[in-house]
Amino acid sequence: MTRIVIHEVGPRDGLQMEKQVVPLEKKEAWIRGLMGSGVDIVQVGSFVHPEKVPQMADTDELFRRLTAGKTSSTVLSGLVLNKKGLERGLACGVEMFCMGASASETHSLKNAGMGTEEATRRIIGAAQQAVAAGKPVQVSVQSAFGCGFEGAIPEERVLGMVRAYVAAGLRSISLADTAGHAHPAQVERLFGALRALEPSLQLTCHFHDTYGLGMANIFAAMRSGVTSFETSFAGLGGCPFTRVAAGNVATEDFVHALQREGLREEVDLERLIALARDVAAHFGRELPGRVMKTGPLAAREHA
Repeated sequence: MTRIVIHEVGPRDGLQMEKQVVPLEKKEAWIRGLMGSGVDIVQVGSFVHPEKVPQMADTDELFRRLTAGKTSSTVLSGLVLNKKGLERGLACGVEMFCMGASASETHSLKNAGMGTEEATRRIIGAAQQAVAAGKPVQVSVQSAFGCGFEGAIPEERVLGMVRAYVAAGLRSISLADTAGHAHPAQVERLFGALRALEPSLQLTCHFHDTYGLGMANIFAAMRSGVTSFETSFAGLGGCPFTRVAAGNVATEDFVHALQREGLREEVDLERLIALARDVAAHFGRELPGRVMKTGPLAAREHA
């Protein structure tokens, strides 16, 4: 089986909804813990206006600290929405750029301040600039499975955006379930259509667990040939520009599920659980992650 890639997005997607700003040193400690656990990619933050998303105001400094003298093999990714964000990311050491546009016109206007067509065109331009600078780039279709404002999104609209990415030479494609509307049959159908469109695509998925189908959707995506999965520590997260915001599938829950299948057993699950518990303690509330509350099943079986 193709190796499963774990892309931790907690420091970005997990924190962007939080009103309580996390100190820089605490964020850095969490990210270094993630790097030490053996996950493949960590999304450090996004390059957005600090007044719109205050939690991301220190993203540039975080990258500078984390890349200085870096020896870890974990790739540090950053989310950019435009060329100005790309310029900031290139200046502070982003190792992989993630960028995307929404298939929902309403969500696109709220998130990017422009419609889907214009946002897609601008993202392609920024992505090509990043590729020219020698950086790996992942482009996404947000709200690919549904929108909290518009409801169902036509699959042909999603495929049209992917065709535009492919025509621009972009092969690393993510479908994001921003509103958490996806269900397994839809996931298999849409990712199957992407593989039929271009078998060489490197496919990623990003599922929110709004309606309790996050993990089921991950395994449906896996059956469809998806190899890269974006998850968040403790199940934290949510888009501030969607109607009903909910967290991602918890990274420690995903790793636990993989290890029950005999996959990615080298990842330090106990370290991820300890980190998730520290995140929950920091915010002083119960978070959605399951395994940090129950403990891993393997440990219970040997108790």
